[in-house]
Amino acid sequence: MTDYEKLIDAETWAFIDRTNSFYPPETIDYTIDQQRAVYDRMCREFFTGYPEGVSAETKVIALRDHNIPVRRYRAMKYDAHAVVIYYHGGGFVVGGLESHDDVCAEICYRTGFEVVSVDYRLSPEHKHPAAFDDALAAFEWVADGYDIPIVLAGDSAGGNLAAAVAHATRKHPGKPIGQMLIYPGLGGDMTKGSYVKHPDAPMLTMRDLTFYKDIRTGGKDATGDVSYMPLADGDFTNLPPTVIISAECDPLSSDGEAYRDRMLAAGGKAWWHEEAGLVHGYLRARHTVARARESFSRIVDAIKMLGRKEWTHPLHPPVKSEMARPSSSMAAVHPID
Repeated sequence: MTDYEKLIDAETWAFIDRTNSFYPPETIDYTIDQQRAVYDRMCREFFTGYPEGVSAETKVIALRDHNIPVRRYRAMKYDAHAVVIYYHGGGFVVGGLESHDDVCAEICYRTGFEVVSVDYRLSPEHKHPAAFDDALAAFEWVADGYDIPIVLAGDSAGGNLAAAVAHATRKHPGKPIGQMLIYPGLGGDMTKGSYVKHPDAPMLTMRDLTFYKDIRTGGKDATGDVSYMPLADGDFTNLPPTVIISAECDPLSSDGEAYRDRMLAAGGKAWWHEEAGLVHGYLRARHTVARARESFSRIVDAIKMLGRKEWTHPLHPPVKSEMARPSSSMAAVHPID
């Protein structure tokens, strides 16, 4: 049994306790409306506002049968190298433009890139592939409306969507130039790795994952569907350079490692880093927990690197002792083709 008292530091435990006070572990037993109300309240409690000089505008992508709300963030110090499409987390059940509003604003401020946040449809009202269809439609809307490259980004469920869009758009003329996946669920083998090492981790358990999996599909088997589980793809060639950041105390962590290995085996550029002692959902702790603050800086630096078509991470799988990215003074910069 994993000893979380040793793995997790006091700051992170304080974050976990605060989160649980607003969003108790048994919330998945509530009705969907209750889950969303509880989650939205929690997000409001953690909201930190916008950095100075960042503005946001909410728009609507009008499709034939429904609309997709999006929010565009722009900083005064604008960098036109790339635009970031951000897909929020929430198990495909909760979340939206408000839940990750300050996260997107901070990514915009710290990279200088414009960020487009996507309010995709949620389950159970809209089962798979509704969320993926909206994620792809948003990508096409940005690709058609912007004349600069696209970086895909997302956390948890949003990381799944970012990867699924990357796999689906490899032949698109405006295909993404990079993807940043933050503790994503990618459809990995649930019989090994972090799934069996951390089945009852704080903040996300295997029971939670089963709930989200079943409600997303209505209980149908989606095995082999790449738009549902990107790791099911038999072809990992021609994917954009990818950075994956996982949390050590999270059943999903092995998905990031497996995705990196598949990309490297196919000749791609990919880097995976597991954040020691952190838990699923730690983006909300980026201002209160030192480990989360450092991780968020890694994430922002990676988005900036991808958007500028540079590569500063190792071009080979790390040895087990490698725990952090090389410092900028030591890291080689490789242009991204």
